[in-house]
Amino acid sequence: MNIILSITINYLLTTILIIIAFWLPQLNIYTEKASPYECGFDPTEITRLPFSMKFFLIAITFLLFDLEIALLLPLPWAFQSINLNMTTWISIALIMILSLGLTYEWLQKGLEWTE
Repeated sequence: MNIILSITINYLLTTILIIIAFWLPQLNIYTEKASPYECGFDPTEITRLPFSMKFFLIAITFLLFDLEIALLLPLPWAFQSINLNMTTWISIALIMILSLGLTYEWLQKGLEWTE
């Protein structure tokens, strides 16, 4: 019964907030408030400069490897389990996936900044 009440309240609250968001649009858009903040002066050139695709790819690679390394952090507690053999094989497989991914990125020259 509590879960039905909780789901109903969440659904009603979400619906009410969506309706309010559509009924009360911001009608007065001021150009000063819509312009980018440039320390008190108007920008003379384009404020959104294009970014390097190499930077984006290296950032995504970093996030993926960082996530995989975060999966290695609970391994000391996992080694205290009863099934030590299975834990060892899982940790070796995870480290092999990390190593193969790093090797692949290195061979594809995905880690080089200059071309």
